[in-house]
Amino acid sequence: MEELYRQYKKLLLTLAYQMTGTWSEAEDAVQDVFLKVCDINPAGLTEEPKAYLCKMVVNRCRDLYKSARRRREHYVGEWLPEPIPTSEADPLNLIVRDELLSYAVLVLLEKLSPSERAVFVLREALGIEYVGIAKVIGKSEMNCRKIFSRAKVKMGIGEGEPDAAKTDRETWIRQFVSALEQDNTKQIISMLADDVVLISDGGGKVVAAVRSIIYRDAVSKFLLGLFHKSSQHEGGIQLEMSEINGQIGVVIRLGEQVDSVALIHAEGQLIRNIYLIRNPDKIRFFNIPGDYEEEPSTN
Repeated sequence: MEELYRQYKKLLLTLAYQMTGTWSEAEDAVQDVFLKVCDINPAGLTEEPKAYLCKMVVNRCRDLYKSARRRREHYVGEWLPEPIPTSEADPLNLIVRDELLSYAVLVLLEKLSPSERAVFVLREALGIEYVGIAKVIGKSEMNCRKIFSRAKVKMGIGEGEPDAAKTDRETWIRQFVSALEQDNTKQIISMLADDVVLISDGGGKVVAAVRSIIYRDAVSKFLLGLFHKSSQHEGGIQLEMSEINGQIGVVIRLGEQVDSVALIHAEGQLIRNIYLIRNPDKIRFFNIPGDYEEEPSTN
C-alpha cells in the first residue's frame, strides 16, 4: 500500500485538486481513499490500481464538490479556485505540473456538473483515453465523449482551442506589471481587451470587489487605484513574478506579507481575464514557504 501511495500520490492529488478547486479538499479526498483501501484491500486495486484509485478519488470528490457548492452559495463575493505555487524550487511539489489545466480553465470548470468536470479533467488534463474514462466514471465510452463535448460548450471552449497557459508569455506579462508600476495608463489600457473581466476573491475576510469588474476603463482604474493605495503601505509594495498553477503569475507583497496573488488569461496580445485572489486562506502557501502539512500516513 505504501508503494501504491508513493507511485500514485501526485497523480491523485492533481486529479482531486482540479475536481474540487481547493487544496485542502484534494488532500482530504486522497487521504480518505487510501484509508479506505487500506481497510478493504479490493481485488480491483491489484488488477488495475491506477484506474481503481482514480475512480475512488473521483467519487469522493463528487461528494465533496456537491457540499462545497452549497457552501459557496453563501460565500461573500466572487469565489475563485485556490492557486497553487508550482515552481521547481517550491517545496509543495506534490502535483504533476504537466497535467494541470490553466487557471482560467479551472475557473470555467465551475460551470460544470460533477460528472462533466470529472470527464473534462480526466481527458483534457490527465490525457486519459475515453475507454479509460468510461471505467473511472462508470459510463459508456460514447456517453463520455458526449459529456466532454457538452462540457466544452458550457465552458465556451472551441474545438482545438489551446490551453491559455501555453499562450501566455513571461516577457509580455512583465511588460504589463512594469506598466502598472510606472503608472502608464495608456500602455495598460492598450493591453486590455475591450470586454476584459477582473474577478477579485476576498471571501469576506479582506477588502475585494464583490462583483466582477468589466471593461478596460473600469479595470485599469481599479488596478491603478489598488496599486496607488497599496504603495502607501509602510513596507511598500512589491510585485513578484512566480510560477503559479503551471503558468506565470504575480505575487503581490505588502512589506514581508503576501497580500494577493494574480493570474492573467490572455488571448493573443490582449488580456481577457484577471483573477485576483486575496482571501488569506487561499494564499497560505505563498505566505509561509515550506510550511506544508505532513503527508497522510497509509499505515
